[in-house]
Amino acid sequence: MRIIFLFVFSILLVACNDTPPPEGETGPGDEAAEQADGQVDDRGLEVPELPGTGISESIYVEHLKTLSSDEFEGRAPGTRGERLTLDYLVGEFREMGLEPGYGDSFLQPVEMREINNEHRSDLVIGFDDDSSLTLSYPEEMIIWSRRPDSEHAVEDSELVFVGYGVVAPEYDWNDYEGLDVEGKTVIILVNDPGFATDDEALFNGKAMTYYGRWTYKYEEAARQGAAGAIIVHETEPASYGWDVVANSWSGPQFELGESGDEPLMAIEGWITDDSARELFSRSGQDFDELKEQARTADFQWAALDASLDADVRHRIREGTSYNVLAKVPGESRPDETIVYTAHWDHLGRNLAVPGSEGIYNGAIDNASGTAGILELARVFSEGPPPERSVLFLAVTLEEYGLLGSRHYVNEPVFPHAQTVANINLDAMTMIGPTEDVVVVGYGNSELEEYLAAAVKTQDRHVVPEPTPEAGFYYRSDHFNFARAGIPALYAKGGIQHRDKGEEYGRKQQRDYTENRYHQTADEFNTDWDFRGVVEDMELMYKVGRMLADSEDWPEWYEGNEFRAIRQQQRP
Repeated sequence: MRIIFLFVFSILLVACNDTPPPEGETGPGDEAAEQADGQVDDRGLEVPELPGTGISESIYVEHLKTLSSDEFEGRAPGTRGERLTLDYLVGEFREMGLEPGYGDSFLQPVEMREINNEHRSDLVIGFDDDSSLTLSYPEEMIIWSRRPDSEHAVEDSELVFVGYGVVAPEYDWNDYEGLDVEGKTVIILVNDPGFATDDEALFNGKAMTYYGRWTYKYEEAARQGAAGAIIVHETEPASYGWDVVANSWSGPQFELGESGDEPLMAIEGWITDDSARELFSRSGQDFDELKEQARTADFQWAALDASLDADVRHRIREGTSYNVLAKVPGESRPDETIVYTAHWDHLGRNLAVPGSEGIYNGAIDNASGTAGILELARVFSEGPPPERSVLFLAVTLEEYGLLGSRHYVNEPVFPHAQTVANINLDAMTMIGPTEDVVVVGYGNSELEEYLAAAVKTQDRHVVPEPTPEAGFYYRSDHFNFARAGIPALYAKGGIQHRDKGEEYGRKQQRDYTENRYHQTADEFNTDWDFRGVVEDMELMYKVGRMLADSEDWPEWYEGNEFRAIRQQQRP
């Protein structure tokens, strides 16, 4: 087995998922719970029984304990920890009798590159009156390039304000209409018009759509042919402060190695709100007035009568990591599949700290989900054969930009049109049994109706995530399936503890967020109450089993940004 990744995993704590989850990410307050409770129709779906002994707490705990042990050294890609993790997963899948999911192998190579910045210039903005404005890193701006060559620049690149930078046919919205951006650099607002107006009828109201994510804005600008794209940072619509932006993009960045994945611009970056205001003022424009206009579908892009000069230089290192794929073949429709995902990778170890104290074990994030798909695979393998195939996909490089799942979606084993759904397990809830089940991205697809039917069997209720404006639906591996049109479900236990109440659950969630998330303290704890995570996995089994034994094809709800993609796949 070839492992050639050479990342410097000394202390890479700012993953490409932007920011740690805010307090109570997985647990809404009373108002949200009351609003959602009972709203999801279960359509009278018949929920299957668990086969045999069902989910085994002891087997699950043993997987979790092993994967998060010091021996696995934080499961960083390209390290001894990866080799041990891959060997363990393949060995367990093979022992269960599952078939290899990648041809005759359990391993799918993921070629990628590490981009280390060696130089970033100031942003020098020239105006028509021959004056200039210089913005410096890291106080006022940050720029980079994801292109594979070592040097990239924009010179005398015309600046154009394109509002939210959105092209959304389902909303009859096109911020680029009538604009040729070739050679130009676009200035873009963060989030989407629904957040800005708080209008529930516009996009998805306060809940962020994918059009509000910074990733989309760079992708769309590149598709339009722009040379560069700069996002204006504002704390409330971004859901994090400027320090998160500066820290997240200061260290090494990671991209898939294959060519042709997506167009890439010469320069990408952010500027602060104050810098944007000065830029617009010196261009003779009113920033607040243009922001107001950008909230409407008839917004007209605005040339800023200014040009940009900027350049970056970076060093590239290439390597290979691996996804792990195992399947239970379908009995009557083996070419159709349900895909369970969990990312096996974490942050490795801080080499500057001796011994085990420097190991980021990642017990909750995400040994918990990886152990979960192992246990689900066992239950499926010991039960009656499903009608459709079930694929168990443990992906790499989630912590560095969801790259392993993106690679699988780019090169799938089952075509998108034959993939019924994705069910994602990430950072499972370890506080014990809860009355609530949180759906991240609530209101997206009919998969929630299958979940609602399963939840009834446990006398629990479904609630939405408490901060949909933060866009957490777009920050874990299920998102790559969603952006390919495949309905994807990300749900887990909340904070309303059955015995100890909501305040106890909220306190436990706060402790994890503040003291353990992406820290060395995310370790296996013998005091955890595993009854809740066992119930959650029972739900995930039942949802997957209902789909695997039916002829249904769940759809995105009307108005969802991925619905049109799915309709093209399955007209």
